[in-house]
Amino acid sequence: MKSVLIVMAASLVIPNVQGKSHETVDSLKIAKDISLDEVVITATKAVKGTPVAYTDISGKELNSKNDGQGIPYLISQSPSVIMTSDAGTGIGYSGFRIRGTDANRINITVNGVPMNDPESHTLFWANMADIASSVESIQIQRGAGTSTNGAASFGATVAMQTQKPALQPYAEYSISAGSFGTVKNTVKGGTGLLYDHFAFDARYSNIRSDGYIDRAFARMSSYYVSAAFYASNTLIKFQTFGNNEKTYQAWNGVPADKLKTDRTYNSCGAYEEDGVTKFYDNQTDNYWQHNYQLMASQRLNDFWNMALTLHYTDGSGYYEDYKAGAKYEKYKLPNYIDPSGKEVKKTDLVRRKWLDNDFYGAVYNANYRSESMQITLGAAANKYAGNHFGRVIWAKQVNSLPKPDYEYYRNTGDKTDYNAYAKVNYLFTDYFNGYADLQYRGIDYTIKGNDDKAGDNLYVNRHWNFFNPKVGFNFNKGFHNAFASFSVAHREPNRDNFTEAGINERPVPERLFDYEAGYSFTHPRFHLGANFYFMDYNNQLILTGKISEIGEALTSNIKESYRMGIELTAGITITKWLLWSGNVTWSRNKIKNFIETVSNLDSNWDPVPGQEEVQFQFGSTDIAFSPNVIANSMFNFNWKNFSAGFNSQYVSRQHLDNTSSKSRSIDPYFINSLRVGYIIKPKFLKEIGVDVTVNNLFNTEYETNGNVYSSIVDGKRIDSAAYFTQAGINAMARLTLKF
Repeated sequence: MKSVLIVMAASLVIPNVQGKSHETVDSLKIAKDISLDEVVITATKAVKGTPVAYTDISGKELNSKNDGQGIPYLISQSPSVIMTSDAGTGIGYSGFRIRGTDANRINITVNGVPMNDPESHTLFWANMADIASSVESIQIQRGAGTSTNGAASFGATVAMQTQKPALQPYAEYSISAGSFGTVKNTVKGGTGLLYDHFAFDARYSNIRSDGYIDRAFARMSSYYVSAAFYASNTLIKFQTFGNNEKTYQAWNGVPADKLKTDRTYNSCGAYEEDGVTKFYDNQTDNYWQHNYQLMASQRLNDFWNMALTLHYTDGSGYYEDYKAGAKYEKYKLPNYIDPSGKEVKKTDLVRRKWLDNDFYGAVYNANYRSESMQITLGAAANKYAGNHFGRVIWAKQVNSLPKPDYEYYRNTGDKTDYNAYAKVNYLFTDYFNGYADLQYRGIDYTIKGNDDKAGDNLYVNRHWNFFNPKVGFNFNKGFHNAFASFSVAHREPNRDNFTEAGINERPVPERLFDYEAGYSFTHPRFHLGANFYFMDYNNQLILTGKISEIGEALTSNIKESYRMGIELTAGITITKWLLWSGNVTWSRNKIKNFIETVSNLDSNWDPVPGQEEVQFQFGSTDIAFSPNVIANSMFNFNWKNFSAGFNSQYVSRQHLDNTSSKSRSIDPYFINSLRVGYIIKPKFLKEIGVDVTVNNLFNTEYETNGNVYSSIVDGKRIDSAAYFTQAGINAMARLTLKF
C-alpha cells in the first residue's frame, strides 16, 4: 500500500504504512501528528486548559434525537439553555437563549465562518434545516468565550464543525414520522478515502410539518456536499450547504385571553370579509440560502500549522402578508377615488417584503504548539451587501396600483467587519497554565434609502473600533480542574435598533465585563462541576418584549445591568448500563435603575402632541426573558442493542418586559420526554435502527416565549400580551438503514 493519509478523530498523515488496513492505520497514535480538519476551526474553539465555561456536544448525541427539530431543540438540555418554537414543535422557526441572552447576541459559526446575519445579528434556524445530520460536533461557550469571527459573543458562542470524511464508503437513509403530520426524510452517503487522497460526502433532507399552532406549516429541504483532497501535510476541502423553506407565519403568539380556550390560535393572515373572519392562505415566509466554503490547512512542521477559509453566502426571500385596512399613504399611493367620486383612504392589499443579500470574506489562522506553549494568530475580513425592498402585489380596489408588483420602498445595508487576534496559552508548571487573548475588531456600517418604518430619508453611517481582551488561568491535577478568567466584549447595535428606534432613542454599542470562575472533579465513575459568573453590562441591548411586524424581537439600550449565577453540573455511572447526568443554573438578572417608556395615545389611538411618550421609574427590576432557575435531568439506559433515555427540564418564571410584573410573565414549566431505540444488525445491512420519542410526556400546558405592547390610551394603561404555546404530548418514530 502507498503512503496513506487517514482521517481519525483527527486527520493524520502517516507515511510509509505498508500492508495495513484502514482500520489498523486509524488506530495508530503519533504524538506530533495534528488534525488538519480541526486546524480550520481550532482558532475559535476552547480546548483543554482554556479558562472558559464550555460544553461539547458530539454529532452522535445530536443524531440520537434528531427527528427534524432544529439545533435549538437539540441543544436545549445544555447548561443555561432554553429553547422556543413559533410553531410549537421545534420545527421551522425556533430559537434559544443562553443565560437569558437572546439569539441575536450569541455568536454562531460553522467551521469558524460567522453565520449570524450581519444586520439582524440573528441566525434563522429555519434556513439551516437538518444541519445536525452533517455536524461532527457543537461547542457551546458560555459568557464572552474566546475570540471568534463575526459578531461578538454577549451571552455565548455556538461553534459548529461539519462532519469529517469517513474512511470507508457508506450510505444511510432515515425516515421520521409522527404528530402534526411531521415527516422527515434524509439520505446521505460518502465514498470513503479514494486513491489515498480524495473523499466525497453528500446529504439531502426534506422536512414537512403542519405544526401545532394553526396553519403553522413548514416545508423545508436542505443539502450538504463536501469534497476533500488530502496530501502530505495538506488538506483542501470544499463544501456547500443550503436550504429552501416555506413556512406559514406564526410569530404573533396566542393572545393572553385565548390561552385557556384556544391554545393553537394564530392571528397571522386574519382579515374580515362580509363579517366573517378568514385567513390568507399564503401568509408565508419564503427564503433560499446557499453557503460555500473553501478551506485549506497546512502543517508546516512539528510546531506550526495554518488554515485559510474563503466563504460566500447568498440569500434571497420574502415575507408575504395580507394587510387589511391598509392606508394608501403608508404605501406611497394616492387615495382611491371610487366611481361616485368619494375619496377612499384605505384598502386591503397583499405585500411582499424582500431581502436579497450577499455575504463573503476570508478567515485565517496560524497555530504554534510546543510542550509548554500554544499560540494562535488569527484575522478575518467579511463583507455584507443587502437589498431591502417592498412590493404590493395585489390591492382590493381595482386599478389602485400604478403597475403590477408596485415597489413602495427600497434601501441597502452595507457592512464591513474585520478583526485580528492573538491568543497565548502558556504552561508554567505541569499543573498550571495562563491564558491571554487580545482581539481588535472594526465595523463599518451604512444603511441608506427609504423604508416603510423609518421613512424616506433613512441614512445610517457608523464606524466602530473595539478592543476585546481576555485573561485567565487554569489548574489541572489528577481529578481536579479549576479556572478563573476576566473578559471584555463589545457589540454594535443591529439594524432594528436603528429602524425601529423610539422617538428619543439613539442606539449605542454595548459593553460587557465578564468574570468567570469554575471548578470540576472528574472521576471514572462520576463528575461534579461548578461555574460562577458575573456579567456586568454597560448599555446592554435588552429585550423589551416587543416584536417587529415581521416577528423579530426588539431590544433597547439599558445603561446599567448585570447577570450573575452559578452553573452546577453532575454525572454518575450508576451501573454499566445506566448513566445519569444533570445541570442546574441559579441566577440573578437585574437592571439597576429601570425607566419604562410607553406610548401616550388619545382616544383615537393617535400620539398626544408634545407628550408622545410617558415614562415610569421602577428602580431595580428583573431582565426580561431571564429565568432565575434552569434545571435539566437526563437518564440514559444502554443494554446490548437496546437504548432508552428519559429527560426532564424545569424553567422558572420569565418576565415579558422589564417591569418585573407577574401579570406580564411566562409561568414556570416542567416538561419530560422519553426515547427508546433498538438496533438490529442483519447480514444484508450494516445496521437497522428503530427509535420512538415521546415529547412532553405528561401533556403539560406551557409557553416558552411571548411579547407585550404597553401604552397609555386616553389616560388608561393597556397591556396586550401574547404567548408562544408549545405542543402537548406528541411522538415521533424513526427508521434508519445503514449500508
